[in-house]
Amino acid sequence: MKSTDLSFLVLGAGAVGGITAALLKKRGYNVEIVCKYDDYASLISDQGIEINGVFGHLAVRVPAYASVSEIKERKDVILHATKANDLAEAAKSAIPLLKENGSFVSMQNGLCEDELAAIAGRERVIGCVTGWGATMESKGVLNMTSTGDFILGYPGKEPDEFLQTVAEALSAIVPVRTTGNITGHKYSKLIINSCITSLGAICGLYLGKMLSIRKVRKIFIEIIREAIVLADKMQIKVEIFGGKLDFRKFIRGDDRYSILKRHLIIRIIGFRYRKLKSSSLQSLERGKPTEIDYLNGYIVRNGLKRGLSVPVNTAIVNMVHEIEAGKRKITADNFNDPVFDRFN
Repeated sequence: MKSTDLSFLVLGAGAVGGITAALLKKRGYNVEIVCKYDDYASLISDQGIEINGVFGHLAVRVPAYASVSEIKERKDVILHATKANDLAEAAKSAIPLLKENGSFVSMQNGLCEDELAAIAGRERVIGCVTGWGATMESKGVLNMTSTGDFILGYPGKEPDEFLQTVAEALSAIVPVRTTGNITGHKYSKLIINSCITSLGAICGLYLGKMLSIRKVRKIFIEIIREAIVLADKMQIKVEIFGGKLDFRKFIRGDDRYSILKRHLIIRIIGFRYRKLKSSSLQSLERGKPTEIDYLNGYIVRNGLKRGLSVPVNTAIVNMVHEIEAGKRKITADNFNDPVFDRFN
């Protein structure tokens, strides 16, 4: 099968899903997209998805629907781009639309492949790391904020011809790599999201300001330490994040030079992405739940299963849930909570 013969259904018209659908459609692929609301589906079908950012400006009309029940054809590939919280419900509704030899592609943050495999079957799941940035400015207006790549892989087997075909199609958006260790790549991104996205949610600061605070940097480092200890327990081979950040090397050494180096690296990250606003913070500001249970929550759940204490990740999960429940405010004062006293 040629990549141009593939048919796609995109679940979720947020920033990543919308841009992916639009750029595939622009390259001539058979693409349809499912949104949550009728008015948004009509807007995408009639006026198109407007994309701004690193690749300039374009608008692409994509056949869009508010329900999978409106889709008439079965698809080779379902790109599952909803929030992790909505994964199971959306997958169950869409599975009748997947061809017998087709695959779901899990585009969520966190490790959602097992949850998706329980619905679709492990042999019909492809894991995907989205290594580029995007935000939704308003309904139908999306901003691709940074370039990067996709990483694709099966959770239980080596890449094959079908995976390469899907990779060729998705290269219409950004370069694509395939891997035999998608779990290691997704865990690597989970670690960085558990630091940046989750800490941003509890304090409300942009990344540059947040990482200029030494205490926050100490918490950042401890999140990584706990995550790596868990990875060893789970026998996950953690990949180097973005081809640059080796978490094991990063946490190695307790001498003055090693400590200084760690803080410098974090300050550089903070400076480079100083205007980055946590996606979980944006969810909270819109009154929506975060994906905390799929980020730090994944570390906490799996730590408990293995008798491993992960107190910093546990504290962060609890704080975000308290904010979601209206029991705690979003403020940098949260870093003064007694649970973080040892980082003073």
